[in-house]
Amino acid sequence: MREQAPRKANSVNTPLRGPDLDGFSHAYADVNGVRLHYVIGGDGPAVVLIHGWPFTWLEWRATMPLLADAGFTVIAPDLRGSGDSGKPAGRWTKRDEAEDLHQLLTRLGRTEAEVVGTDIGTMVAHAWAQAYPDEVRHLVLSESHLPGFGLEDHMNPATGGYWHFGFHAQVDLAAMLTEGKEEQYLGPFWQFMTRGGLTDADRAELLRSYRAPGAMRGGFEHYATLVEDGHAARAAGQVTMPVLVLNGEHGLPQDVLLAGARKAATDVRADIVPGAAHTIGADNPQWLSGRLTRFFTETSKEHNS
Repeated sequence: MREQAPRKANSVNTPLRGPDLDGFSHAYADVNGVRLHYVIGGDGPAVVLIHGWPFTWLEWRATMPLLADAGFTVIAPDLRGSGDSGKPAGRWTKRDEAEDLHQLLTRLGRTEAEVVGTDIGTMVAHAWAQAYPDEVRHLVLSESHLPGFGLEDHMNPATGGYWHFGFHAQVDLAAMLTEGKEEQYLGPFWQFMTRGGLTDADRAELLRSYRAPGAMRGGFEHYATLVEDGHAARAAGQVTMPVLVLNGEHGLPQDVLLAGARKAATDVRADIVPGAAHTIGADNPQWLSGRLTRFFTETSKEHNS
């Protein structure tokens, strides 16, 4: 059964500087003490696409029209601290970010959604599914490690982990050292995270977003509470909705995320996005939209039979 078209969230007269996308509109909503920017279009069941770092909703731009054509209402928010969303002072957890999205979905008149996360967005998506299991119909986790379920073993560079977790977690220091050097710092990330999916125009728009006042700090804030996020995730236990783990063929190795997902969820399957690197939604949108559509529809039939 197709859901009714969403009600529009409270709009404000804030200038919108991001790129337009045919069939989609930009909007803002005040939720959970923060103003969220999001892009919405299509008609049908809701799909929420949650971006990673150092990206914005733009990471999903190539995939969004394809999902809309497949019969979904597609909602791509900027997480708090990122893009054209608010950048509040102080720390926030993945549970706080999940609450933002829960309240946004409620504001749009929706009671459930398909939820897709990548990178930091995967951590937020998992926290959302733990907090509101009846709201998240299907959960897609991609190109990340899960706090509490494998991430911590890969945060220490002395034991082969990724160096940037510790640096980014020192939010004020990292923001001070990268101020005025946003392109020099972020450019290499954008270069090796994609296999041709990001255009020069995309990089220019992302750079515009991360040069905004407070934007680098806002991005680093996603890393400041990862240890706390892990404690909360383990305490919340397993989720029971269908889960799909995706990694790009040239992205992060899948074994860590998949092993973590099998501890964090009871119903897990996995696939590899052909030809894609870290930015799966930009690198192979045709394959991704088809795989997501099959996952959302086929597993619904399984659970309803």
